[in-house]
Amino acid sequence: MQDSLFPQQQYEPLASRLRPRNLQEYAGQGHLLGEGKALRKVIEQGLLHSMIFWGPPGVGKTTLARLLAQYADAEFLSVSAVMDGVKEIRSAVQRAQMFRAQGRKTLLFVDEVHRFNKGQQDAFLPFVEDGTVIFIGATTENPSFELNGALLSRARVYKLRSLDAADLQVMLNQALTSELSLLPVRNCEPAAAELLVAAADGDGRRLLNLLEMAADLAMAENKNAITAEIVAEICQESVRRFDKGGDLFYEQISALHKSVRGSSADGALYWFARMLDGGCDPLYVARRVVRMASEDIGNADPRGLTLALNAWDVQERLGSPEGELAIAQAIVYLACAPKSNAVYTAFNQVRADVRGMPSYDVPVHLRNAPTRLMKEQGYGQEYRYAHDEPEAYAAGECYLPEQIRERRYYQPVARGLESKIAEKLAHLDSLDKNSPLKRYSE
Repeated sequence: MQDSLFPQQQYEPLASRLRPRNLQEYAGQGHLLGEGKALRKVIEQGLLHSMIFWGPPGVGKTTLARLLAQYADAEFLSVSAVMDGVKEIRSAVQRAQMFRAQGRKTLLFVDEVHRFNKGQQDAFLPFVEDGTVIFIGATTENPSFELNGALLSRARVYKLRSLDAADLQVMLNQALTSELSLLPVRNCEPAAAELLVAAADGDGRRLLNLLEMAADLAMAENKNAITAEIVAEICQESVRRFDKGGDLFYEQISALHKSVRGSSADGALYWFARMLDGGCDPLYVARRVVRMASEDIGNADPRGLTLALNAWDVQERLGSPEGELAIAQAIVYLACAPKSNAVYTAFNQVRADVRGMPSYDVPVHLRNAPTRLMKEQGYGQEYRYAHDEPEAYAAGECYLPEQIRERRYYQPVARGLESKIAEKLAHLDSLDKNSPLKRYSE
């Protein structure tokens, strides 16, 4: 009786109802699937090989895998690293082996393959190797870091890109005109369409989900069109694509750092705002800004490091939005400041020498002598106290081990304060060359 009173209808999301049936209906990825592109030729000829689809969510990885199976006339099997384990992998392989015995090909699609551990990834190798399955893995993470080298060597990686506005508009038009969409309202105002495309942020699945919600809301409000007001209502809390700790995270912080290094205040502010908009912790950015101050500005303008530390302190003390504004101030200052990586370069060279050279003894004249035995050994006896020397500089003295006495690590640039530092060091170098008290003289 209950079933007759409340008949159950199986719900299928709009994105699933409108899944492309052929390459002509597939939106985006023209760099891979455009006319004449190698992957398109392979697909149309049904000559498949194992592949890894790497790209952000909602760009068509699963759909493309299904189309591959269709064009190759292969059985499509799917496992998900989020939901499935060894049992499901074994079951899929057994089915593939059965299909193979019947002379049929099998495409095994592994969603979120990066979530499988290394041992689980290894489980696919024998069956990829002997042709039991055509392996297609989908991942949002960089395969170089997340997948076994053995698996990568057996599969070609294809990078899928976020959908651009034109791709999303094509998808939107298809959804509004297709009978398969079953949308209760099919009219969409141009301003509403523009808002939907912007809110989708390169994600086709998100676009269709937002469109379906907007159409349902329009019907509930007895409107015959999807308006900008309706779209704005369902998009009140926009969630940008930003995978904390993932590729997009590191791509954006890299863009921020390189904008500062390249003296682009506008670029640096843009990427800072993008990271904040995506939910990045401002303290993380503050810490990286301190790194920028030392690595790329250095002694060309030492005030940059002070300002960066102050911005970090403001964020910790006051939080947002005051702290974010202080970080933005530091970012702009660093972008506009004179640049020098002389300290960064010198420090890296020193560390490389320390790792690669013998552990040279501290020269005797530089050693401390707190005990009588040490004094008897001559520790510190020939040390020259700089403050007692002309210009408070012991000309001719050397503070490196004798074996590397000619090493010069720090090379100031001719920008900002470092140009003055370079002049000072050149003057001290001339004093050394003309001093009769040279340490380690030839």
